[in-house]
Amino acid sequence: MAHTDHTDHSSTHDPEHDRKPGTSHATTMRRTLRREAPSTIGLLADAQDFAAMRHYRTFTFDDHTVYLQQVEGLLKTLTAQGVHTTVALFDPEDYAEFCAESGLDADTGASRSRFTAEIAAAGATVTYTGQRLSDLIPVLVSRAVRQATWEYATLLLADLGNCADCGQDIGRAAFDRASHLLMRLLETAGPGTHHLVCSTPTENDQLLAVLHTHRDTAGPARLDSAEGAEFATVLAVAIALESRGGVVLRTSAPDSPDRVHGWRLAHGALAPLTAGEVFNAYCTDADTGEPVSPESGVEYCAGFDIGADPAEPHH
Repeated sequence: MAHTDHTDHSSTHDPEHDRKPGTSHATTMRRTLRREAPSTIGLLADAQDFAAMRHYRTFTFDDHTVYLQQVEGLLKTLTAQGVHTTVALFDPEDYAEFCAESGLDADTGASRSRFTAEIAAAGATVTYTGQRLSDLIPVLVSRAVRQATWEYATLLLADLGNCADCGQDIGRAAFDRASHLLMRLLETAGPGTHHLVCSTPTENDQLLAVLHTHRDTAGPARLDSAEGAEFATVLAVAIALESRGGVVLRTSAPDSPDRVHGWRLAHGALAPLTAGEVFNAYCTDADTGEPVSPESGVEYCAGFDIGADPAEPHH
């Protein structure tokens, strides 16, 4: 399932240089435009999703392994032709809903192509740069999970309405508070490479956000703006719902052991955990509750005070 999104006509390349004997000028121009038209592949990364698509008569693949090999071959071919290509996850359930809502026949290649264009425009994608498909798929799945988490958390915040006491938008206030806490945390953490995890339970799911940052001895922390927004949104959900949210920070620096700090959410503020609580949280299997051996070269430290006063709760 491949889709060409749009064409960039801005290239100054002269198609005359690509003309072969007997090739018309129009054909040469079309080939040049094809190389400049980016493509998107809708990938069925999961064997179960692949099986669901086999119910359609016009989906002609019958073996998932062979299908993945063919996709990888197509990606290599497009790249060799100079075509910029991205990969998006193709979800059969979302596809069926899309076709039903749009009045499309789901059993056509044109409908699959149109859906691929839609998810590429709004969803998570990975640019193909020659990497193995087995390396690309985990990155793509991770981005799709992040996207879904951010969308769900954003909807939760949007549905909270206004505070009964002051009339302020509860979701917006929680996001502003979370952004403030995050920036204070990064400022206080000091130099090094930082890996932050925020988790909080909701009625339907356990939300998880991850943020990677780096800070030199001088200057502010450098972080990806999208990751920062996702992290702040999940933290905002914990603040707004007053749920059992928690944040863990792992800092790496040259010539020193990694340090792990932890906090729990309490009344709109990050309350530091003790070193023992951080150790127990890090060295306990989340699914079984069984103890896990501590990592060598890691120091389990109490959370530090980030100097933020508790926020007034909204109702």
